[in-house]
Amino acid sequence: MKIILIILCVLLLLFIGFAWWLPSFVMTGKRQTLDEAFKWQSEQFDTSFYEKLEKTDYIVKGFEGYDLHVEYLKNPEPTDRYVIITHGYTDNHIGSLKYVPIYLELGFNCIIYDLRGHGENEPTFTTYGIKEGNDLLCVIEDTRERYKDISLLGLHGESLGSATTITCLKYKPEVDFAVADCGFSDIENVLRAGYDSAHLPSFTFDLADLMAKLRYHYSLKEMRPIDSLDDNTVPILFIHGDADELISPENSKRMSQRTKGYSEVKLIPGAGHAVSVFTEPELYKQYVEEFLEKQFKEEFGD
Repeated sequence: MKIILIILCVLLLLFIGFAWWLPSFVMTGKRQTLDEAFKWQSEQFDTSFYEKLEKTDYIVKGFEGYDLHVEYLKNPEPTDRYVIITHGYTDNHIGSLKYVPIYLELGFNCIIYDLRGHGENEPTFTTYGIKEGNDLLCVIEDTRERYKDISLLGLHGESLGSATTITCLKYKPEVDFAVADCGFSDIENVLRAGYDSAHLPSFTFDLADLMAKLRYHYSLKEMRPIDSLDDNTVPILFIHGDADELISPENSKRMSQRTKGYSEVKLIPGAGHAVSVFTEPELYKQYVEEFLEKQFKEEFGD
């Protein structure tokens, strides 16, 4: 009987430890350093253009006074077009460089920044769009105040950055377009699919949600960028790799159907998660360019 009690106590302690760890794994995963991010980027494509750009680093006060590290990349050609690019989970602003050449060629100045808890920012947990969307709103407002010559201001987000971009739209930011790459409509469907593939019990997500509320005071079930689109009229281009096994392309399709404004969904053949721009770089640029030409004919074409 004593041995059985000991075993039960050990199992209980292991379960409690697992339950305590679950939300921290989801919300405070190991972040890349700037050097790690730049090394990885440089292994994928030619990043030499970055050193040649005129750059300005500054800090923007985000939601609840949280400091956000921001970098402005000036287009070598004078332009009054601007785009704010938001990176994915565990990455940092250097991870946004993969999209910068497209926008430079299309005549944009680029603003890249670190999401809260990432890069050069102070460590904290991720809320999958809730606080991040408010942070992006602060970056947008700062950009409008800082650069008085803006004629066109867009957003581009990847994965968590996409969720941040979509969530921000609920606040009616003064932006002209958004490009959302491999974003999730809600984090629940992503985590449940991940737990299923890891052969974990179906209640694992509910346990993670409960512990997230206890530890971080945020519910995973409330992290739903899609709910920000009911009144949205900002045109959105959704891009998704059709071989994305982390975040299903169905997420982009659901969000496209939900938004009130104009939207398109473009799938990149053979692309996994967050690598569409590497898998089909010319096609990726074509989709972005055609989208902008449709929305802003006077700016980009006939």
